[in-house]
Amino acid sequence: MNPRYEYRALLACDIAGSAGRGEQRLQEIRSVLRSALSGAMGGAELDERDFAYVDTGDGCQLVAPAGLPKARLLVPLLPELNSRIHAHNRRAAPEVRMRVRVAAHAGEIRVDPEGGVSGAPFEALARLLDSAALRQAALTGTSGTPVAAILSHHFHEDAVGHGHEGLDADAFSEAAVQVKEYAATAWLWYPGSPVGPRVDAGRGTDAGSGSGSCTGSGQGSGMRAAAREPGTVEQLVRAEGRSTVFAVGTHGVQNIHESKRS
Repeated sequence: MNPRYEYRALLACDIAGSAGRGEQRLQEIRSVLRSALSGAMGGAELDERDFAYVDTGDGCQLVAPAGLPKARLLVPLLPELNSRIHAHNRRAAPEVRMRVRVAAHAGEIRVDPEGGVSGAPFEALARLLDSAALRQAALTGTSGTPVAAILSHHFHEDAVGHGHEGLDADAFSEAAVQVKEYAATAWLWYPGSPVGPRVDAGRGTDAGSGSGSCTGSGQGSGMRAAAREPGTVEQLVRAEGRSTVFAVGTHGVQNIHESKRS
């Protein structure tokens, strides 16, 4: 039987700063990510059995079933994932707290008869996940918003540009990505941030028993950023005209990233 080529939506997750924690802690946070992602998919009414799951060591790649709308990989999935990881961080020891980078892309991939998947879209997905823009966004979010996401321009154009409920175009910040030979325009999003999805001030991630479920609505993710805790990275996100300026400072060091908006 020959391989087939299918257009699929892709999502990748990576645990920031996973190196150097030791094997036992790495296995613990890997298990937390897998459990949080599984719970988030359930909360977003996605059947994880329909997805191909590829373990990448300190993260994973998800291959969505053919025909799944791209927007379903954003809202309410990402707010759900953010809520669960935030709940874990609130009760976990510092050495096993987590921040997670997420990248989303879509394209035609090769599906082997045995179920293996490959193709150029996975290369672009990996570059997005490793981009400086996403790493910066992961630091910029408050302790209550441990998930930062980046969308390829193609994914953003289809999922956000079509006006799906809960996805406001103003909630995304344009960023230039260049990793090795890959150079492209992408779009940043992290829940609860000034450039994140619209929030409902009446609900927060601290409520409940720890599952942290929150379902997106026409007003956005139903989340709010937690108050900044002592010792966390300072944050400034300011929109001026058609650009967004990021300033992240810790121990007196400040990095500025500016991206023009189209």
